[in-house]
Amino acid sequence: MIEILDGFLSTFAAVLIAILMVPLTLAAVRMVTGPGYADRFVALDMLTGIAVAIAALTMIATGRREFLDVAFGIALIGFLATCSLSALLEKKKENQ
Repeated sequence: MIEILDGFLSTFAAVLIAILMVPLTLAAVRMVTGPGYADRFVALDMLTGIAVAIAALTMIATGRREFLDVAFGIALIGFLATCSLSALLEKKKENQ
């Protein structure tokens, strides 16, 4: 019974990873072509959120706990990047 559930969960996680590739691509395009800095910041946050979800689903699909460390690292880097980019935007706003 556990083997059947594990196989179903791995397959379901793989399908969700494939589905998450669409918003990942759209957010990457928005980050590159966004008309303003605010759009690019939001796209960066979306990219990191989707990447964390993909890492967590990969952990479910493979059964390896190391992917949770990867998800934590991605979330931390995304948070620091958002903070630094917002500080840069504030400094740019003050100089104008």
